[in-house]
Amino acid sequence: MPRSVLVVDDSPTIRGFARLLLRSLDVKVVEAEDGAKALDAARAAAPTLVLADVNMPVMDGLSLTRELRKDKALKHVPVLLLTGDKSEELERQGRAAGANEFLTKPLQAAELQAAVRRWLGDPA
Repeated sequence: MPRSVLVVDDSPTIRGFARLLLRSLDVKVVEAEDGAKALDAARAAAPTLVLADVNMPVMDGLSLTRELRKDKALKHVPVLLLTGDKSEELERQGRAAGANEFLTKPLQAAELQAAVRRWLGDPA
Protein backbone atom coordinates (compact mmCIF):
# COMPACT_ATOMS: atom_id res chain seq x y z
CA MET A 1 0.00 0.00 0.00
CA PRO A 2 1.43 3.44 -0.88
CA ARG A 3 2.45 5.63 2.01
CA SER A 4 0.72 8.94 2.54
CA VAL A 5 1.23 11.97 4.75
CA LEU A 6 -1.71 14.12 5.78
CA VAL A 7 -0.50 17.74 6.01
CA VAL A 8 -2.83 19.92 8.08
CA ASP A 9 -2.28 23.66 8.30
CA ASP A 10 -4.46 26.70 7.75
CA SER A 11 -1.59 28.33 5.84
CA PRO A 12 -1.50 27.38 2.15
CA THR A 13 2.17 28.42 2.15
CA ILE A 14 3.09 25.89 4.86
CA ARG A 15 1.09 23.15 3.13
CA GLY A 16 2.81 23.92 -0.16
CA PHE A 17 6.25 23.93 1.48
CA ALA A 18 5.58 20.57 3.12
CA ARG A 19 4.19 19.12 -0.13
CA LEU A 20 7.31 20.20 -2.01
CA LEU A 21 9.64 18.67 0.59
CA LEU A 22 7.70 15.43 0.90
CA ARG A 23 7.73 14.75 -2.85
CA SER A 24 11.32 13.52 -2.59
CA LEU A 25 10.31 10.94 0.04
CA ASP A 26 8.04 8.97 -2.30
CA VAL A 27 4.85 9.60 -0.34
CA LYS A 28 1.42 10.75 -1.42
CA VAL A 29 0.49 14.06 0.21
CA VAL A 30 -3.08 14.72 1.34
CA GLU A 31 -3.91 18.23 2.56
CA ALA A 32 -6.46 19.82 4.87
CA GLU A 33 -6.74 23.37 6.18
CA ASP A 34 -8.20 22.60 9.62
CA GLY A 35 -8.53 19.76 12.07
CA ALA A 36 -12.15 18.92 11.25
CA LYS A 37 -11.41 18.52 7.54
CA ALA A 38 -8.26 16.61 8.45
CA LEU A 39 -10.23 14.14 10.54
CA ASP A 40 -12.53 13.47 7.57
CA ALA A 41 -9.51 13.17 5.24
CA ALA A 42 -7.75 10.79 7.64
CA ARG A 43 -10.79 8.54 7.82
CA ALA A 44 -11.04 8.51 4.02
CA ALA A 45 -7.33 8.20 3.16
CA ALA A 46 -5.87 6.27 6.14
CA PRO A 47 -2.56 8.19 6.14
CA THR A 48 0.72 6.67 7.22
CA LEU A 49 1.62 9.87 9.10
CA VAL A 50 -0.09 13.12 10.11
CA LEU A 51 1.77 16.43 10.14
CA ALA A 52 -0.48 19.04 11.79
CA ASP A 53 -0.27 22.63 12.96
CA VAL A 54 -1.26 23.24 16.57
CA ASN A 55 -3.13 26.53 16.00
CA MET A 56 -5.91 26.24 13.42
CA PRO A 57 -9.53 27.33 13.13
CA VAL A 58 -12.46 24.95 13.59
CA MET A 59 -10.38 22.22 15.30
CA ASP A 60 -6.82 22.71 16.51
CA GLY A 61 -3.99 20.20 16.28
CA LEU A 62 -4.31 19.02 19.88
CA SER A 63 -8.02 18.26 19.42
CA LEU A 64 -7.30 16.55 16.11
CA THR A 65 -4.68 14.38 17.80
CA ARG A 66 -7.13 13.41 20.55
CA GLU A 67 -9.76 12.48 17.95
CA LEU A 68 -7.28 10.40 15.94
CA ARG A 69 -6.30 8.51 19.10
CA LYS A 70 -9.97 7.65 19.74
CA ASP A 71 -10.40 6.19 16.23
CA LYS A 72 -9.68 2.46 16.15
CA ALA A 73 -8.35 2.58 12.58
CA LEU A 74 -6.17 5.68 13.11
CA LYS A 75 -5.00 5.52 16.72
CA HIS A 76 -1.55 4.18 15.82
CA VAL A 77 -0.80 6.73 13.06
CA PRO A 78 2.14 8.91 14.15
CA VAL A 79 1.23 12.58 14.65
CA LEU A 80 3.87 15.28 14.34
CA LEU A 81 2.68 18.65 15.58
CA LEU A 82 3.94 21.97 14.20
CA THR A 83 4.06 25.07 16.35
CA GLY A 84 5.54 28.52 16.22
CA ASP A 85 5.31 28.76 20.00
CA LYS A 86 6.86 25.64 21.48
CA SER A 87 6.70 25.69 25.24
CA GLU A 88 7.06 22.95 27.84
CA GLU A 89 3.36 23.29 28.70
CA LEU A 90 2.28 22.98 25.07
CA GLU A 91 4.53 19.97 24.59
CA ARG A 92 3.07 18.38 27.75
CA GLN A 93 -0.45 18.95 26.41
CA GLY A 94 0.54 17.52 23.03
CA ARG A 95 2.08 14.41 24.54
CA ALA A 96 -1.02 13.95 26.71
CA ALA A 97 -3.15 14.21 23.56
CA GLY A 98 -1.02 11.53 21.89
CA ALA A 99 1.40 13.50 19.69
CA ASN A 100 4.61 11.68 18.81
CA GLU A 101 6.84 14.66 18.09
CA PHE A 102 6.91 18.46 17.87
CA LEU A 103 8.51 20.50 15.09
CA THR A 104 9.02 24.23 15.47
CA LYS A 105 8.09 26.79 12.83
CA PRO A 106 9.61 28.18 10.79
CA LEU A 107 10.19 24.72 9.39
CA GLN A 108 13.64 23.78 8.24
CA ALA A 109 13.64 21.51 5.19
CA ALA A 110 16.20 19.03 6.54
CA GLU A 111 14.47 18.83 9.94
CA LEU A 112 11.06 18.14 8.41
CA GLN A 113 12.39 15.50 6.02
CA ALA A 114 14.42 13.80 8.78
CA ALA A 115 11.42 13.66 11.12
CA VAL A 116 9.13 12.24 8.44
CA ARG A 117 11.76 9.66 7.41
CA ARG A 118 12.23 8.64 11.04
CA TRP A 119 8.51 8.04 11.58
CA LEU A 120 8.09 6.29 8.24
CA GLY A 121 10.99 4.01 9.09
CA ASP A 122 13.14 5.18 6.18
CA PRO A 123 16.93 5.25 6.46
CA ALA A 124 18.40 8.71 7.00
